[in-house]
Amino acid sequence: MDGIHQKSKPLLRFPSLETLKNQLVNQYDSSIRHQVFRIPYQAGNREEILHQIEEVILHVVKDTSLGTSPLLTYPCTSDWSDISFDCNSGLALRRNQRMTSVRFESLQSVKKFGLMLKVLSIMYRLVKTNHFCTKRDIYYQDPSLFGSQHMLDGIVDNISCMLEIPRWQLHVLATSKGCIAGDLMFQDVDNNFIDCSQTQMGIQVPNHVKGLHNIVTNASFILVVEKDATFQKLLQNKVCEKLNPCIIITGKGFPDMNTRMLLKILWDNFSIPILVLVDADPHGIEIMTVYKFGSKALSFESEHLAVPCIKWLGILPSDISRLGVPEKSLIALSKADKVKGEEILSRPYISQYPQWKTEIEQMLESGKKAEIQALDSISDNFLTDVYLPSKIRCSGWL
Repeated sequence: MDGIHQKSKPLLRFPSLETLKNQLVNQYDSSIRHQVFRIPYQAGNREEILHQIEEVILHVVKDTSLGTSPLLTYPCTSDWSDISFDCNSGLALRRNQRMTSVRFESLQSVKKFGLMLKVLSIMYRLVKTNHFCTKRDIYYQDPSLFGSQHMLDGIVDNISCMLEIPRWQLHVLATSKGCIAGDLMFQDVDNNFIDCSQTQMGIQVPNHVKGLHNIVTNASFILVVEKDATFQKLLQNKVCEKLNPCIIITGKGFPDMNTRMLLKILWDNFSIPILVLVDADPHGIEIMTVYKFGSKALSFESEHLAVPCIKWLGILPSDISRLGVPEKSLIALSKADKVKGEEILSRPYISQYPQWKTEIEQMLESGKKAEIQALDSISDNFLTDVYLPSKIRCSGWL
């Protein structure tokens, strides 16, 4: 990324189908035209990406012309047996993993086959014309065709996995929901200057994170917060002033891709320590693992999203008894919570983090969970005035 200022240390070619190519561009319909925006683009891989899409279409055309039923294949990411783990890079697809096939001849998958070709044509036009749009924009081209946003999202993921090309390089962006505040300044893709310290509610993470440039920060650490309510309370209590220069980020629950990507960019370019504050429950721990290791569904993009250096600041299950959090502020684990907790314990990375394993086992044994807000039962400002400062000062993270 050009123009990043560091605080201390450096941080398918087939002439016979030329007509098809032209049609893909010329059919660029007006419904998309009004929903995309031009951005500067480094030409590097555009021709290669176009070539890969063309190769897929070429195989479909050849199979059809030979009377063979065409199919599309991509790696399977539905089971942990298909995923490998490395402490330094997070989750990744295993070599020689199982493949999923979408067949034109199958009644169960013919619709998905058609939708994948439809979305491939949209991606081709976007890359060829150097435009970007969001997944939401694509869905609203033809909601009845796609059926649901969830269906389209899965199609986009499948294509990205099939081509082994990140979604933003296919010019399809996710819609951001995360917010950021604190000691961070940057220019967005439209060259608007953003100062994240000049806000009382946080700045929404931009949709095109890879377009950020001239990033400047003097933050001594980054605090990732699970919930927007906690994020807002920290801002109201001026935690960025109380805890030295810092950056606070929230994905407002399960993090979107752009929030995760921004966190990764900050780490790659500034090597700022990153701490995570989540509920002491299986759902909060799940969210933390997504930031740190990546997700199973998007394991093929972990190198752009996972930040393995992340530390678990709290709330730790052991903090509940250590701090004397009142019993009335605790919540009994549901059956789903217990199933999720046991499932997390079985994941490939847990064996590499014995302290995490101990904390999760302690939570399951107690049968209780605690939200971050449970600290308010000790005192209104206990989180910002006592818990966070003491934890950071004493390196009380895992």
